[in-house]
Amino acid sequence: MSSLESLWQNGKKFLSVPYPIIAGAMTWISDSHFVSSVSNAGAFGCLAAGNMEPSLLDQEIRQTQELTGKPFAVNLITIAPHYKDHLKAVVKNNVPFIVFAGSYPRQPEIRMAKESGAKVLSFASTESLAKRLIDMGIDALILEGSEAGGHVGHVSLGILLQQVLFNVQEVPVFAAGGIATGAYIAHLLLMGAAGVQLGTLFVLTEECRAHPRFKDAFIKARARDAVATPQIGSELKVVAVRALRNKGFDEFSNLQVDLIQKRKKKEISHTEAQYQVENYWVGALRRAVQEGDVEFGSLMAGQSAGLVSRIKPLKEVLTDLISEAEAELKRVKRQIQAL
Repeated sequence: MSSLESLWQNGKKFLSVPYPIIAGAMTWISDSHFVSSVSNAGAFGCLAAGNMEPSLLDQEIRQTQELTGKPFAVNLITIAPHYKDHLKAVVKNNVPFIVFAGSYPRQPEIRMAKESGAKVLSFASTESLAKRLIDMGIDALILEGSEAGGHVGHVSLGILLQQVLFNVQEVPVFAAGGIATGAYIAHLLLMGAAGVQLGTLFVLTEECRAHPRFKDAFIKARARDAVATPQIGSELKVVAVRALRNKGFDEFSNLQVDLIQKRKKKEISHTEAQYQVENYWVGALRRAVQEGDVEFGSLMAGQSAGLVSRIKPLKEVLTDLISEAEAELKRVKRQIQAL
């Protein structure tokens, strides 16, 4: 058994895939076509429930099951309007893996998911939260650093590894955020990760059906171009979103100022203002991914955009990651033997 096989054996066993490399759920991108392609290639696909209508999610799950007999997950946003109906849909369809995101799930929801036969994963940002989730029955954790694209927390992966990975042995822990090379994967496995989750790199695959202009923006981007949205004042709650800076990104700041002024004048309710904040990114992301609006649409991307440069077939991406990881492990082994 090679060093790589040995290091990610637990991740392979947990996910029941040849490569414990999760393609993170990306709204408007991680559909049945893309997810089944990832799983059929030997990695692990994750269907994005996002804010879609429950009937559409039900359809996407069934379509994924028709396109692949391999394991996959459905990512549920616990703060989404249709969250409870989404959970019912995945349970009804016997989805093998369920990923809770957005906020941590409640114990009855975890129990409901597990009683369907699914393995359950959740994101954790602190050691105490990780321990609490484990006590509630979570089967595995995902540590996602702020380097990632889309909705993110405020802590880098480097800190999360020290806070959680080094202190949790009860369940498999997968690392995410800013990962785009096999060499980095090798070191994360050496640190104890069971596997990894990537998003930005998978956008630049032939199997991803995002608009060509959306992909081109990723190719041209530098790491520092992927920035997190600011929160203007404390009147509205803004969950940070990391995306490539464009006119739409700047318009979001203007939207917050406008809504705050309307709130002060009592021209709009807090609920409506908060809804407009959340809804902004849903529509903007769809325009970018499906219509190629790279000026005013949302170009959600991680800082690893600075590490990607061309579109490749999915299998080639996976082959490159694996060969890079194996080469790095051999280099590290030689370095240690020389001590």
